[in-house]
Order: sequence, then structure tokens, then C-alpha cells
Amino acid sequence: MYDEIKYEVDGPSAVITLNRPESLNALTNVMLEELKHALARAEEDESVVGIILTGEGRGFCAGMDMNALDAQASGGDLNNGVERKKLDADPGDKSMGPDFEVTFTYIMSIRKPIIVALNGVCAGLGMSIALLCDMRFASENGKFVTAFSQRGLVAEHGQSWILPRLIGPARALDLLWSSRRLTAEEAKDFGLVERIFPHDELLDQTKAYIQELADKSAPVSMMVMKQQIYRHMNMSLGEAMRETNKLMAESLVRNDFKEGVRSFIEKRAPEFSKIKIG
Repeated sequence: MYDEIKYEVDGPSAVITLNRPESLNALTNVMLEELKHALARAEEDESVVGIILTGEGRGFCAGMDMNALDAQASGGDLNNGVERKKLDADPGDKSMGPDFEVTFTYIMSIRKPIIVALNGVCAGLGMSIALLCDMRFASENGKFVTAFSQRGLVAEHGQSWILPRLIGPARALDLLWSSRRLTAEEAKDFGLVERIFPHDELLDQTKAYIQELADKSAPVSMMVMKQQIYRHMNMSLGEAMRETNKLMAESLVRNDFKEGVRSFIEKRAPEFSKIKIG
């Protein structure tokens, strides 16, 4: 089904791998279309608790393919004469609102956790996509670079919104203006990366994190919490609290709440309901 990504389900994890290693997984419109389809596929699969996005080879993603950018800079189109692949995919929860339907912001509305396993360089549009995912785990080889200022571009696809919220405006401007590379350790200090693992352990450790979520946490609760976090970033405190009170009242009458209490008392693993779409 896919030409430029790989997709597999391993236990509760769906692993999506950007698969153009000869170009450090530089993005094409084909790859972006396939990525969107694979995310929708993982979201709809009831066996999948969490999604992992990673790259094949020695890098995560070098940004948009330079041949495509050169064609566009020369007055052509980003497809560079290649027929655009179209796949039927509509991931994400539309009840999140129009803020989460602009270009790549749909990623934030996907109902399941998305963790990026950064196995190497993460640049440009690849960095935008990584930042719009929920968490980032990096190998010791991980590197971040915005790159836009050195191409005569501006902060694109949500970086001007998400980056200062993660690391503050001054650090965001530093990275955007200078396009300097951050190592994995620097990125963790800044708050861009949650965990660092030895390179050979990165994917297994990321899968282990999702397995722990699958064993202990209610998928519906995690879905609602994700929606709370992202929606409430755009709300006033009072508005967020009112919505939280409504959501809490709804959670108190779900079977997951009863199961969570009962499994704790009975000292056993919980059997929470799966996310069902459609």
C-alpha cells in the first residue's frame, strides 16, 4: 500500500517509519499523504493503544525534499512534475474544532498518543511534525534544527505556535533565527525531548512505554486528556474549568471508572474499554 513509509502493528503499538533513508527521509507529498493515511489506520485499529513515528536509517527527517523545494523556488510546483498520490484518509476528532483542521494540526486531534522516536536529525518540516506529536523520545544521536531562516523562509506549519509554548519565546526565537543544531541532551534540557535512550534501544524503549500505557491506563481517559491539554491551550482558565467539570461528570458514569476502582481493590490488571471510531 505504501511507497515511502512502512507500517506495522506490534502489540499495542502501531509503528510508522518514514522510509527514504537515502535522503534522510526527506518529505515528499507522497510521503505526507501516506503518513496521514497510516495515522488514520492506526487510529481506527482498536488493538492499537499508541502510535510511534520514526525514521529509517541514520536520520528521522531532513525536512522537505530539496528537489521539490528547488522546483518550487524556480516557479514550478512542489510536486516537481510527479502526480500527487491521493489516499482516502481523514484522521482526528473533528469535535476538537477548526483549530485542529489546518494543515498538520490534525495530528494533535488524533485520539491516541503519538510518540516520535527520534533516531537522528530532525529538521525543518520534519521538526514541525515532531513538535505537533505528543511526546518525543530521542536516541543519543538525535538532533534538532529549524533550518527555515537559512532557506529564506519563516517558521512554518505550527512552529511559531508550539515552539514558544514548549521552550519559551526567547529560546524559540534563538532556534528559529540561528538555525543552530540542538543535540539530544540540549533538546532535553530545553524541554523538546522527554527521554533519551541508547540508539539501539530507542524503538524498544518507546514500545515499552506504550505497553505500560496499554497495561495500566484507560484509552478513553488518555484520549480525553489529550483533547483537554490541546483545547485548553486556547481557552481561558474559567472556560477550561467549566469544560473539565463537564468531562469529569461524564467520566464518573463510564464503566472505565468502575473498572478502575474495582481492579485496584482486587489487585489485578484493569480491563478498560477500547476506543471505537464510527
